[in-house]
Amino acid sequence: MAEPGSGAPLVAFLDDMRRLRAECGWKREQTHRSLARYLLEETHETLEVLDAWDTAPDPAHLCEELGDLLLQVYFHAVIAEESGAFTIDDVARGISEKMHRRNPHVFGDDGERPVHADAAAVNDAWQEIKAGEKERASVTDGLPPRLPALLLADKVLDRLARAEPSPVVEEVAQQPSRNPGSIGERLLALVAEARAAGVDPEQALRDAVRARVAG
Repeated sequence: MAEPGSGAPLVAFLDDMRRLRAECGWKREQTHRSLARYLLEETHETLEVLDAWDTAPDPAHLCEELGDLLLQVYFHAVIAEESGAFTIDDVARGISEKMHRRNPHVFGDDGERPVHADAAAVNDAWQEIKAGEKERASVTDGLPPRLPALLLADKVLDRLARAEPSPVVEEVAQQPSRNPGSIGERLLALVAEARAAGVDPEQALRDAVRARVAG
C-alpha cells in the first residue's frame, strides 16, 4: 500500500505550471474557455478507466489520468491567479470549508456531532445542508445543461423526491407515461425504477453497452 503523501509534489507542480504559463507560447495563450474541451476529454478518459475497474483494475493508469485532471485544475488556478481572481490556495480552502460544513458527523465539535447509522443517512444530511446553502428556486437550478440525459433525469428526480411530500419517484415509476408512445417518458420511468433499486442509471447503461460490445 502506498504511503500517505506529503503534499510537497503539489507545491512543486504549482511552480511548474507558473513556469509553463510564462515560457510556453501555447500554454500562455490558453484561457478558461479554451481549456474547457480538454477538461471534458480528460474526464472521459478517467471514466474509461473506472468503467473497466471491476474486471480490469489498473491503478497506474488511473493515477496517470488523475494527474491529467489535476493538470487542468492547476492550469485554471494559475490563469485565475494571474488576473487576481483566486489562487490554488483559495480552491483548496474553499473545498475544505465545504467538506467541514457538509460533514458535521466528522468535523463537528466533540459532543455535538450528529450520529448517522449508514451511508444513506449521511447522504440525506449532506443533501439537506446543501439545499440550505444553495436556496434554489427550482429543481433544475445549478444543474449543468451539458449533463448526460440519464444523469440529469436522476438528479431532477432526486430533487423532486426531496422537495415534494409525496413519493414522486415511485409515482413516476408506477405511471411511466403521460403519453404511452413517448420514448422519453419511458426512459424517465426506467430512471425512476433504477433509483428505487439503488442503481446508478448512467453507469448501468454504460456497463450494458460495454458488455454488449465485448460480447
